[in-house]
Parts: sequence; C-alpha cells; structure tokens
Amino acid sequence: MNSFQKNKKISSKENIDLIGKKNDTVPIEKKEAKEIKLNLKAISKHFDGEFALKDVNIYVEKGEIVSLIGPSGCGKSTIFNIIADLVKQDSGICDVYGEISYMYQKNLLLPYKTIIDNVCLPLTVKGVKKKKAHKEVSGYFEIFGLEGYENRYPNELSGGMKQRANFMRTFVHSNDIMLLDEPFGALDSITKMSLIEWFLEIRKKLKPTVMLITHDIDEAIAMSDRIYVLSNKPTVVLEEIDLSRYDKSRDILELSTVKKEVMKTIKDNRN
Repeated sequence: MNSFQKNKKISSKENIDLIGKKNDTVPIEKKEAKEIKLNLKAISKHFDGEFALKDVNIYVEKGEIVSLIGPSGCGKSTIFNIIADLVKQDSGICDVYGEISYMYQKNLLLPYKTIIDNVCLPLTVKGVKKKKAHKEVSGYFEIFGLEGYENRYPNELSGGMKQRANFMRTFVHSNDIMLLDEPFGALDSITKMSLIEWFLEIRKKLKPTVMLITHDIDEAIAMSDRIYVLSNKPTVVLEEIDLSRYDKSRDILELSTVKKEVMKTIKDNRN
C-alpha cells in the first residue's frame, strides 16, 4: 500500500478544463462538473525501448467506480503503479488529488496475526498504539460482515471472508482513492457474485472512490460507473463506456449490448 498527501482542491472550472483536455473517449460536455480524484494525461511508458503505454488519458471522479479492462499484459498494472508512484512515467502527467490505498490481487493477510491486527496494520505502521487502532477499526467489522471474527486467524476464514478483510484493511489505509487489482480474480464464480453484491452495498454506505482492474467483462459492468477498454501493447484507450445512465437491475438487454460492444472492441484490436 502506498499513500500521498492531498493536493489542493480543484475548482469546478478547473475540473471542466481538465476534462476538456482528454482524448476523444472522454465526453467534453458534462452537465455538472464533479471533483476529480485521479487525472492521467497523455501518459506514456517504455520498457526495454518499447512502448508499454502510449498517450493514455484516464480520469476518475469522486465517488466513482471505474474499471480498466483489456488483454493480459497490456499494462493495466503499470497504470496502477504509476498512480501509486511505484513506477515513473516517461511522459505525461499523473495528478492524484487525495490519499491512495492499493489492494493487490494476491492475498497479503499475515497468517500469524489475527484479523483485527491485520486490518490495523495501516494504523500501527504509522505509530498508532494497538489499543487505539483496535478501537478505530472495530466499528467496521459489522459493516464489512466480519463481526465476531476479529480474533480469528486468516486460515480460519473462507476465501470470500479473507477478501472482505483485505478490503477492510485497504479501506482503513485510505478510502479516498482505492486501487483494486483484480479483487475477485482468485474466487469461484458463486463467491465472486456474492462479494460483488456485498461490495456494491458497502459502496452505498461508505462511498469510496475506486479504480479496479479486471479481466471479467460481467464484473466490470456490474460494478462500474465507467469502463476504459484498453488495447494490446502499446496500450492506448480504445473506448470509454459510461454505465451511469443504466439501471443495472432492469436494463438487462441494454447491458447485454454493452457486453457485446466491449467484446467486439477487444476482439477487433487482436485482429
């Protein structure tokens, strides 16, 4: 996990200016300017002399869930690493307006610590006393569906419950901007569906700003306000899809069309 101190707040006018400078996938005319939390402008990155990312433009507004979807190895994790300041871009600007938490695909719960001690790690590494840290996080266990499991160890939890604990620890570190790298990738389909429904309920209560990586189109559609479809390397944004206008509990046929559109975009890029 990595964090940044907040930059200055940007005004509505600045938001409109930022949005207007994006690539053609970003709608220039917006009815209401919202607070921008992440803004990647013309980001490029080389590895071994070859483009991994080329002029990538992505933004995330406060309270949004935005998905990145594309072929394996296309640079999605590189985008996350640039946002988290783990890797430097070769050109372009990455503006982060807030504090970031980064949840990796791999389960990183420490097996020798209880669940509450795992969840408290972002606080205790900052010097918060254990007793105070426990008090700060205790109220989240009910919200995250882990009440009664505070003093259990990771090997006593199911895969889905471990992911909830991972989510909680990421949230405790910062719910300002959460980067989730394939958060459901290692789960079976039934557990995945259950956790997606649970996460969307959590979102209503806690309203985090989220960017997530996924290879699952259904997952991206179910969870996201917007989807960025990425190409093979050199990675560019092929398409941005706005899902915020859909009622996902009712607009089944329309969302089926969206899925076909995403699949066609990815398939056409492979040819």
